Amino acid sequence: MIQVQVQEQLFDPGALLHGVHGANPAIGATVCFTGYMRDFNQDQQVQGLFLEHFPGMTEKSLRAIAEQACQRWPLQAVHILHRVGQLTPSEPIVFVGTASAHRGDAFAACEFIMDYLKTRAPFWKKEFTATGSYWVDGRSSDQQAAERWNTDKERP
Repeated sequence: MIQVQVQEQLFDPGALLHGVHGANPAIGATVCFTGYMRDFNQDQQVQGLFLEHFPGMTEKSLRAIAEQACQRWPLQAVHILHRVGQLTPSEPIVFVGTASAHRGDAFAACEFIMDYLKTRAPFWKKEFTATGSYWVDGRSSDQQAAERWNTDKERP
């Protein structure tokens, strides 16, 4: 079961993780990642963040990433939730939950999804600081993390 959400509203990571398991007796492990907005980036204090996206395209892209994870690992559930709009420090931005019979598959799939979200999902971040605002460029470290998942059959 794949669930994808893009929303402006805050969310409760604990409630989402509970839903990933869903009392399914075939699930032996759930793994979740929750990303929060930091108050710093590139040696600057960040006061706020605006996440832009293309409705429809974004959800399709997130679903494709989840489907790729399901093709690589035997997963019973994947839940991806990503916020958009205006955010402030300490607010959750992203939730990824994976469920499988075994912990190794759940951990690997969760990490794969996050690496691909950071490099392939159509989101654009604008940070606000005391000296102004700017659009955030992708990081080479994120690209390197995602490249480790490439196989001979699949290249970005």
